[in-house]
Amino acid sequence: MTGSRWFPYVLVLPLALVLWGYIVQPMLATFAESVGDGSGANYSAFLSGGGVARQSLINSVVISLVSVVLCAAVGVSMAFLLRRFQFPGRSVIEAIILVPAALPPLIGAISFQLLYSETGIVPRALQRLLGTEEPVLSVSGIAGVLVVHTFTMYPFFYLAASAALKGMDPSVEEAAYNLGASRVRVWRTVLLPMLTPALVSGALLVFMTSLASYTAPLLFGVDQTMTMQIYINRTNGDMPLASTYASVLGVVSILFLLVMRWYEGRRSYRSQSKGIAAHRREVTNPVARWLAMAGSLVAVAVLLAPAATIALVAFSRDGSWTTQVLPEEYTLENFTAIVSEPKAFEPILNSLTISAVATAAIIVVGVLIAYAVRRLQFVGRSLLDIGVMLAWALPGTVVAINLIAAFSTGNVFSFGKVLVATFWIMPLAYFVRFLPMVFRSTSAALAQTDPALEEAARNLGASWARSFLTITVRLVLPGVIAGALLAFVHGVGEFVASVLIYTSRTEPISVAINNSMYRFEIGTASAYGLLQIVLIFIVMLVSGRLERGRSSGNAKEAAAWAN
Repeated sequence: MTGSRWFPYVLVLPLALVLWGYIVQPMLATFAESVGDGSGANYSAFLSGGGVARQSLINSVVISLVSVVLCAAVGVSMAFLLRRFQFPGRSVIEAIILVPAALPPLIGAISFQLLYSETGIVPRALQRLLGTEEPVLSVSGIAGVLVVHTFTMYPFFYLAASAALKGMDPSVEEAAYNLGASRVRVWRTVLLPMLTPALVSGALLVFMTSLASYTAPLLFGVDQTMTMQIYINRTNGDMPLASTYASVLGVVSILFLLVMRWYEGRRSYRSQSKGIAAHRREVTNPVARWLAMAGSLVAVAVLLAPAATIALVAFSRDGSWTTQVLPEEYTLENFTAIVSEPKAFEPILNSLTISAVATAAIIVVGVLIAYAVRRLQFVGRSLLDIGVMLAWALPGTVVAINLIAAFSTGNVFSFGKVLVATFWIMPLAYFVRFLPMVFRSTSAALAQTDPALEEAARNLGASWARSFLTITVRLVLPGVIAGALLAFVHGVGEFVASVLIYTSRTEPISVAINNSMYRFEIGTASAYGLLQIVLIFIVMLVSGRLERGRSSGNAKEAAAWAN
């Protein structure tokens, strides 16, 4: 059976049905909902000269593009400084530069609201220090959204650019300098072209994450964005209009993804030289060293301030922090209440349960799809990859609206049951949102493993299932676990889709944080948030260890099984 040319299709068919039933078909259901009356009146609003719909689309796209520019400026600059220069404080900055990546989107936005809004710590402190009537340097509106996006999303550019600079041959730059090129020209004609794949990767992640952003516009009062309008219309019961917004937002995300992939694929960016990686240059000028030290202290303060603020406020007594610069009453009651009161602990239990169920399904489907795309030859293989790509491209609000449109009535993919307002709609949303994490990590691990071991086992009489489970899965297990941990922890922090589909019985921790903020229980909300941050830090440490041990572990296990 496994040697038959039909075997790949027997394996792939159920996977294709999963992608169709829970990703593609819900997209089509949303589009059908948006044109239910056949008039297309909702879509004409986006083509007209004015109105909330058109302005929301413009605002979302502009905010996303500006976020890309700002994050690129910060992320690439930091990568260049940390990779190419040795200066006082560099090691400290390098150790904490990814702290923003550990903040869930909702907690990141809340921390900036607590720090930099009109009632935030920094503007109030400056107001008291300078004796002004109004808070100083406070941010709100679109400016506040851009500040949050820049701080929380620049790691996308930093990670990509840092990896590219680490492997870049310095002899290319040196040759350009020796031929008389200025620093600006070297940057423009040598460094930036070689960094193009990294810049495209960062731009994709920042643009799509920004376009999907809901928490920052919510907390900084920017109502006219696509995600906010989806939530507002869904809450008001206008599903056709909410579906229209979701369809347009999904199309914009997919179009940007395709354009950036086309741009990256226009030319080759490989270096033909065989030099060694660049060494860091020591900053020897005394003035420059002092400036570097001062800048390092400022950078450390800025990077740690959001997490430190959440940790500080988590111990403050609810209702005690009003006009003071910092909370004046502290207590452990926020944490004891969460642990001891069943109603308070229920959101944590819900998040852990929903994320665990979703992650289990993601592991099974993600590993099998990665195996099919990497190892099997069949017609339509690229379509399977595109199906996963669609799940990655869709914003959380769009995923939620798609599932509402598809499963508000029973169909074959819900076994005839209505899933909306049930427990199962939540893990299904998490499954769709985070499936690409396990798929990508498993696919990368498969690319690093030799299929000859599995083929040898098959030649010795092992069944496909046995060789797959005992050879392939064990080889790629660190990658699978790393992706699964990321999917699980993102599920625990998920808010954007959850806020549209949760019920009182399935309220996750992120929604509990949001609801606590609206009840002015800032201490309780921050306590929930601190627990999320600690969990994410633990997962990042475990995932990092798995990544570092993957290559050596694979080699050792492969050698052992070969013997």
